[in-house]
Amino acid sequence: MALAAAVALVATFAARYVPLAGAPVLAIVLGIALRAVMPLPERCRPGLAFSSRTLLQAAIVLSGLALSIGAVIRTGLGTLPVTLGSVAVALLLAPLVGRALGLRGAVRSLIGVGTAICGASAIAAVASVIEPEETEIALAIATVFFYNIAAVLVFPPIGHALQMTQAQFGLWAGSAINDTSSVVAAGYVYGQQAGAYATIVKLTRATLILPIVAGIVALRARSGAAKEIPWRHIVPWFILWFLVAALASGAGIVRASWHGAIGVLATFLIATALAAIGVNTELRRLLRAGPRPLALGFFLWVAVALSSLAIQRVTGL
Repeated sequence: MALAAAVALVATFAARYVPLAGAPVLAIVLGIALRAVMPLPERCRPGLAFSSRTLLQAAIVLSGLALSIGAVIRTGLGTLPVTLGSVAVALLLAPLVGRALGLRGAVRSLIGVGTAICGASAIAAVASVIEPEETEIALAIATVFFYNIAAVLVFPPIGHALQMTQAQFGLWAGSAINDTSSVVAAGYVYGQQAGAYATIVKLTRATLILPIVAGIVALRARSGAAKEIPWRHIVPWFILWFLVAALASGAGIVRASWHGAIGVLATFLIATALAAIGVNTELRRLLRAGPRPLALGFFLWVAVALSSLAIQRVTGL
């Protein structure tokens, strides 16, 4: 954890001179660079795992203290057409493109749901139902994570080039980037408002894993292949705490004068989480995923990004 925090501190300082990049993006880049030049001590792994997951969730909950529950509900419901549309594009194209590329059904399903919903978390949830091989799970996670890193780096510059507003970029990032960490990082790099908007859209999207897993269970039950599902581990409980935080803010328990400090602390926690992800990332391992899974991931990634923009334009959002 100290290693991740140290990288985040350097990134926060460097962000003063590269404001368009932002601390979270610099943190993951510095983390990857650090891992490339030095081996990772085994004793660092538990702290890095805690930082990349639990600290990120804490940052999301903390950011809820600067929002009102009314705004969260309005944003989540108001952006559902874009969220549902982009998810549908990924889920429909994954089996078609994956079959054309000659990929096995489990790999197609895992990459598709990872791109559609929330990266590694969705992959793990669906894997608990369809029971793929360990190598297939690792392949899907590596593929989706590769494009998570790419999204953090390329989405903000594209947003600026398209002259997107804070809300437009937040909706695009929240509906088109795979993993929660990358969504939050890209959003807050673009701006505080974009970060908050992207977080709400992403959390709304993450809840869709529940009906998707339930649907898979129902289909497998018809074929006699259903099993008991560990719902306690699949439900994204931190989303409920985010809503509680927004409720506390909307009730006036959290003063508006605290919002600035809350935003600074949340951004630093996000940078720490991204630093941990970067330090834990082996680029060579990601590239070993192979051309066909990477091709499927790239096709879905681009299709979801473009469909999100198209639906925004058609619906006027």
